Amino acid sequence: MQYDALKTFVTLVEVKNFTKTAEKLLMSQPSVSLHIKNLERDFQTKLFERSPKSLKITPTGELLYDCALQMISIYEQTRQSILEHHHSIKGELKIGASFTIGEYILPTILLDLQNKYPSLKLEVVIGNTEEIVQLVRLFQVDIGLIEGQTNEKDLSVHAFMEDELFMVSSNCHRLAKKGKVEISDLQNEYWITREVGSGTREYLDHVLRSNGLKAKSFLTISSNQGIKETLIRGKGLSLLSHSVIERDVQQKSLSIVKLKNQSFIRTLSYVYSPIMKDKKNVKIFIEALSEVYTNK
Repeated sequence: MQYDALKTFVTLVEVKNFTKTAEKLLMSQPSVSLHIKNLERDFQTKLFERSPKSLKITPTGELLYDCALQMISIYEQTRQSILEHHHSIKGELKIGASFTIGEYILPTILLDLQNKYPSLKLEVVIGNTEEIVQLVRLFQVDIGLIEGQTNEKDLSVHAFMEDELFMVSSNCHRLAKKGKVEISDLQNEYWITREVGSGTREYLDHVLRSNGLKAKSFLTISSNQGIKETLIRGKGLSLLSHSVIERDVQQKSLSIVKLKNQSFIRTLSYVYSPIMKDKKNVKIFIEALSEVYTNK
């Protein structure tokens, strides 16, 4: 396995410049060129289209890029596993988390892990569910935490807790002033919601569709905090996780719209590639998830 060549190739794809690649990898520019030539020779294909002003990856280069990410990850995982076999828990654990989980649920787990394993370097990437699944698939994170569903058959998906969502609004919204409202009262409302690809947006779309509800308009914001700030200042509704709104409701800056005979429960899951199953740091993280949420 030409680890150095593949690492150079991946870096060049990402920075799109030979000089910057050499600087980033602390090597000479001729060395970068030699690594690329050797890969092109070995795979008998052209990996880049080059011109004085641009560097464009070829279709076969795209194929190699996806595979190279996986090969590099497997190599580094194996190296770390051997290191961990001889030493205490250390090295890195890269976690991908969707926004609700990453911002409101994950911090407690991270603090517990940091206390138990101070030599373990934790790195968290936050994105929507769709983005996290892709990071897991490309081995750019070791494990992902998602709110929505995934159809990726090559990944292993496991539920770790249930999450209740609530309809919320500003305190002055007409529905917030009522006792309990019917689901039909949500017809033709303004909705402030997450972007397509978010697990929360996917769930809201399901609720509206399954109850035959039409929206007057959608305001899309790719941030839970942005949605809450907009709700406080506006007239719309949103569907958000209990963990996202708990503090705001307690502080009386947002109100829950209480629906008759309706509850909204979804499952939160962790997802990983099967080759990560035996990685010690991944096992430790899954155990931490189980310990924190066994009784929830």
